[in-house]
Amino acid sequence: MSTCSVSKGCFVFKPESKKRKLSSPADYFCEGNNDSEDSELRFNTCQLLWKRIKSETEQLQEDFNKKLFDNLIRFLRQSHSNFWPPIILGVNVTDHDLTFKSLSEALQEDVTPFVVSLRSKECPGIKHLLQKLMAQLMDCHTDADSSEEGECSKAFPNRMHCSASSLTEWYRNITKDVKKKDTDTPCKNQEILSRHWEPPPVVVIFKDMESFTTKVLQDFIIIISQCIHEFPLVLIFGIATSPMIIHKLLPHSVSSLLCIELFQSLSCKDHLSTVIDKLLLTSHFPFKLGEKVLQVLINIFLYHDFSVQNFIKGFQLSLLEHFYSQPLSVLCCDLEESMKRVKFLSHSQCENIRRLPSFRRFVESQASKKQTDLLTDDASLKEETKALLQNLHTYHENYVLILRCLHTFTSSLPNYPLGKQIRELHCACLEKKVWETEEYESAIQLVRMLAKEELIANLKKCVEIITSSSAKCLGSCTEKLEEYLGQFKNLEAAADDQEETASSLKEIQKKTDLYRLQKTLLEMKESRRLKKLTKFEMLRFEVVDFIDSLVRSYLAPPEMQTLYEVMYFSVASTVCEHLNAAPRVAIHTALNNPYFYLKNEALESDTGCISNTAPDICIAYKLHLECGRLINLVDWLEAFSTVVTAADQNSTEKDQMEEIIHTRFIRAVSELEFLGFIKPTKQKTDHVARLTWGSC
Repeated sequence: MSTCSVSKGCFVFKPESKKRKLSSPADYFCEGNNDSEDSELRFNTCQLLWKRIKSETEQLQEDFNKKLFDNLIRFLRQSHSNFWPPIILGVNVTDHDLTFKSLSEALQEDVTPFVVSLRSKECPGIKHLLQKLMAQLMDCHTDADSSEEGECSKAFPNRMHCSASSLTEWYRNITKDVKKKDTDTPCKNQEILSRHWEPPPVVVIFKDMESFTTKVLQDFIIIISQCIHEFPLVLIFGIATSPMIIHKLLPHSVSSLLCIELFQSLSCKDHLSTVIDKLLLTSHFPFKLGEKVLQVLINIFLYHDFSVQNFIKGFQLSLLEHFYSQPLSVLCCDLEESMKRVKFLSHSQCENIRRLPSFRRFVESQASKKQTDLLTDDASLKEETKALLQNLHTYHENYVLILRCLHTFTSSLPNYPLGKQIRELHCACLEKKVWETEEYESAIQLVRMLAKEELIANLKKCVEIITSSSAKCLGSCTEKLEEYLGQFKNLEAAADDQEETASSLKEIQKKTDLYRLQKTLLEMKESRRLKKLTKFEMLRFEVVDFIDSLVRSYLAPPEMQTLYEVMYFSVASTVCEHLNAAPRVAIHTALNNPYFYLKNEALESDTGCISNTAPDICIAYKLHLECGRLINLVDWLEAFSTVVTAADQNSTEKDQMEEIIHTRFIRAVSELEFLGFIKPTKQKTDHVARLTWGSC
């Protein structure tokens, strides 16, 4: 921009108006990623796949809750109005909100529009409980007309005047229109309540019963019981521990006012097994978890929170990290779509394929001519990639089917050598060749001793598992299993063996001499050792050997498959970094090196130095590391003041800042005490005790 004027003056040039370009999620997805090629396509594939997974998990949650909610609503229909059904939800507290939300929606749909959810932290006293109850009840009818709102305000003019009588008056006003059957123009309340019960009860859900104050629960139940005929009420309590908590919180005089029925939700372990079965042990979703990542998520579930929702979030994190960090994840999609995408792979993507460890291992096993083509010709590489992707999808289909068949045989064995849940067997197969483990050998030995009825039942289950899928390559396996079933059906018991055993027992009963008895037993043992196997035993061994051959053929670890990196996420360290919090290490890093988080150039300093530009708490923390078990506050303050005023040479200003520095020091010490690094001590009044060891 310039001007041709020769006169002096002030010229204003307004900048060109440009619309700010809004960054899309895909831009953040590829930001900082060196391999940004196909980043938008990878992001879209990730989003589409997550939508499908989310829809599947939500449907599972709905199916799990449906049976519980149906039983609860059926009980409501058959019971008197003054009852109290507790629900045992287990210790996975983080999942309870979703369950109670679904329960509220189900009750509002079929039972009553008046559903209230309360938490213990919102109701420290009976007054707060009644206020919260009335506030939520009034919000149930935000669609009502102004006259109804006026009626509600008359019945409930002030939150401080909440009582059982005001609740009764509100309920009478809100439902009186329903009783006017002969009115020409039905009001909104009648339209709202007509599809519910008459009269509709008020359902109050106490989400965390164990956390409520005992007196609050007792007072509320006693107060409401006085007006139950005018104000029908249903209390639903969520219990995370045991039903015995009812008798600990409520005396008999209070619990006798209630009609109690217990409902049990599905075990969180069973819920997790079903989620893993639907998300990982299926060919519908191409994305898979490696053994270490899956084990990290399962350990967090079993040893920390028992939360299936957190497990799903960890699965989502793994999905996002895989598509973000792996450029070839663009091929992690349905088989037909991946075949189309292979055709449009760029040369750099072909080089990414060549750099994969599994592909390099595959190339080394080929002839020299084919090796040259795969390493130099992109067209040959793409054709081979299609075939390898097809093999990988086939491997997944066969793996899941044979895994289920093996679990059928081993899930009921004594001591469960390969685990009781299929997820345990799946982790064992992901880790190594399962047939080389001692647990597998022990399981096979036990399977070889199965009774005829149990063996036949397991074979029938295996036939159902394989025939229910569309896997074509296992058709011969189905025919072989059905052949074994036919042989068992036509097999007759060996009557000669039974007669021989019976005669031997009679011989033992006749002989009372100890020497002859011992001799007879030795002869029976020798005859059994030399006795030939029965037809059933021979057929049983043949069946077990066939199952063992299937395991060795189809349950190889995914690392042995070429291009497994396209679909498997195996970086467990990334998952641990995000999900397995280490607060002590993070706090020490932040206090000892604030530049690590703040990224302020002024905070960069040599190791061991204390910068006066660092936050006060960081200065106080570094100084306290140089002290022993007891820290003199006066010495600590002097050292703190020396560091803070190190760059200021003006003594006058130092005197003026003394009180401010003292205040800053007190605040920093208080923050360190809050974080648990120090505590007051009675040994010396002007000292504090250090609570940490070493430099961390």
